[in-house]
Amino acid sequence: MTGPDAGEEPYAGPPPTERPEPWQWQPAWLPPGPWSGPPGPWSGPPGPWPPPPPGYGRPPWPAAPPGPGPATAPPGYGAGAPGPGYGPPPPGGPWPGTPGAPAPWYGPPGGPPWPPVLPPGMRWVPPPGTPPHDEPRPYLRVMRSRTWAWWRALVGLLLVLVVYTVAATAIVLAGVLLGLDPALDTLDLVDPAVLLLTNLTLIAAIPVVWLAWVAAHGMGIGWSSSVLGRLRWRLFRPYALLALVTLGVGIGVSVLLGMLVDDQPITGPVESFGWLLLVVVLTTPLQSAAEEYLFRGYLSQAIAGWIRAPRAGAVVAAVTTAALFSAAHAPGDVWTFLDRFAFGLAASAVVVLTGGLEAAIVLHAVNNVIVFVLAGALGEGVATEEVPQGAGVLFVLLSVLAMGAYVVVVARSGRRLRPDRATPAHDLRAPPVALPAARP
Repeated sequence: MTGPDAGEEPYAGPPPTERPEPWQWQPAWLPPGPWSGPPGPWSGPPGPWPPPPPGYGRPPWPAAPPGPGPATAPPGYGAGAPGPGYGPPPPGGPWPGTPGAPAPWYGPPGGPPWPPVLPPGMRWVPPPGTPPHDEPRPYLRVMRSRTWAWWRALVGLLLVLVVYTVAATAIVLAGVLLGLDPALDTLDLVDPAVLLLTNLTLIAAIPVVWLAWVAAHGMGIGWSSSVLGRLRWRLFRPYALLALVTLGVGIGVSVLLGMLVDDQPITGPVESFGWLLLVVVLTTPLQSAAEEYLFRGYLSQAIAGWIRAPRAGAVVAAVTTAALFSAAHAPGDVWTFLDRFAFGLAASAVVVLTGGLEAAIVLHAVNNVIVFVLAGALGEGVATEEVPQGAGVLFVLLSVLAMGAYVVVVARSGRRLRPDRATPAHDLRAPPVALPAARP
């Protein structure tokens, strides 16, 4: 912390909601006046101390036998002794505020309290940029900042539900006005227009989640992404390569298995395959990210925040969101439900391992892009989204193996990629302590 720069207007006192710096504080018995900041761990002006009021006549250090010592203050403290009634510096020791001096002194014995008592209507506020956590937090417990309250997550979830419903309804109505209502009856996601409209309704969840973070928690939107309060873009490329090697191979083998077991004919590519490919490439990654922001992001963070034990909260959040995620995709049979459920567990696992949503977004995006591209290229006769008839157990087993392999390689890549797994923190729970302040 440093004092105000030379040439600035005289300091007139902190605003009602800002915590004053140590060099901005002065006891009531000191006359007002600007100073340029102390040359050491000291809260007073760089000149002779004025006479203290009655009752403040004792020295700021314990009495000691006479002995050799400096007779005047060091440079920057003004000439002469520190003030009438305070006596000389400690015998045989350095002047307070110089190297080797005893603990700094911020006021005479029995003087005003430190920190100063604020008048009614004023409160301490951390300086801008101070991390919102008093201790490092994993991603699922980012909501537990120093302003945490259980009702904030509940308000946020209600806000997400209401605002997202309104936004999705507005997007669907816009599609109907554009003449997409006949296509919406079949919900053929291989149709480029239907897929575009569906993806847009899901993408709307991203700004809705951000709104909940700002309105319900008073925190930045970046805390919905990772423990660093932002998306870590450097992680997307390596995780995408890992997902293609593991999940991509697993999807390819599963589709081939379905074609062999169920004798599925290849009828593709479908009509408007070029448009379908364009919609998939431009909007499916964002649609996948939106689902992760909702399920592995805000919903998981809310559930984990309500549970006191971090590990128990992570497990409950993973199981609950995986079940809701699978049910939201309207599975046609139990095997498809189990496949989606396992996908949700794998996404939650990489979130815990990496401290953010990047690996889960990549997992979801690679899965969806490959599935829709294969569906458009091979035709409706080849099952790419549902479990093939007669191969449920084997299909789910292959899917679990592929997703498990992705989780393993993400965990092993931690030594190389070094993703942050906990938030930065600044503990404000202890009484504030003035630190040495350098001259500007």
